[in-house]
Amino acid sequence: MEAWESIVLGVIQGLTEFLPVSSSGHLEIGKAILGDTSVPEESLLFTVVLHFATALSTIVVFRKDIWEILSGLLQFKWNEETQFSLKIIISMIPAVLVGLFFEEQLESMFGGSIALVGAMLIVTAILLWFADRAKHTGKPVTFKNAFVIGIAQAIAMLPGISRSGATISTSVLLGNDKSKAARFSFLMVVPLIFGKIAKDILGGELTTEATNFASLGLGFAAAFISGLFACTWMIALVRKSKLSWFAIYCLVVGVIAIIVSFT
Repeated sequence: MEAWESIVLGVIQGLTEFLPVSSSGHLEIGKAILGDTSVPEESLLFTVVLHFATALSTIVVFRKDIWEILSGLLQFKWNEETQFSLKIIISMIPAVLVGLFFEEQLESMFGGSIALVGAMLIVTAILLWFADRAKHTGKPVTFKNAFVIGIAQAIAMLPGISRSGATISTSVLLGNDKSKAARFSFLMVVPLIFGKIAKDILGGELTTEATNFASLGLGFAAAFISGLFACTWMIALVRKSKLSWFAIYCLVVGVIAIIVSFT
């Protein structure tokens, strides 16, 4: 993979991980356009590095929140931080179960099926359109909400369904405060990303043979920097109810992807 291609894919991952337009869907489209000829192991390594970069950008943006959560947990009390951490764990259950029992089925969907990506982007557009019209509330995420949002996150493992779009939209449609919904959505994915990275490393599925580390580093830097920007921007957009623009974008890209796949 050329250096410029790594940077392009890194920017795509960094922006789309947080903006509600599906990072997995755009990476599949990006690889198809760029004609990614990497062997599966090399492509997996690159994808893991990009996800690691966006996880780090999340930690940087929410460093104060994470520190408060960790400090609260160390008090070993049934406080707000402990409850929030438990909600995060509950939200992870559906995705973990899907990842454990349907891993092969999921991987088979990431084979350049642009039509599937297009259809799922249209689903994302519908979710965003309805969420953008939800009323502002001050309601926090409950334990029951956390599990339902977790189901949305599991469904978003399909290429083309935006994880942030699905989780934030589901949370808002459940009546939760938009800013709190965005915060919960971004923090709930961090443990999953690191868990998936650990699984891939321990499972021996990653290889560094014939790896262009310069391109890998450029992709990491591009994903990290663009991720910092997108995460901060997305929080402001959700608060100001500006998701309809992304709904239109997902609809247009989805339709184009479907048309291209058949032509």
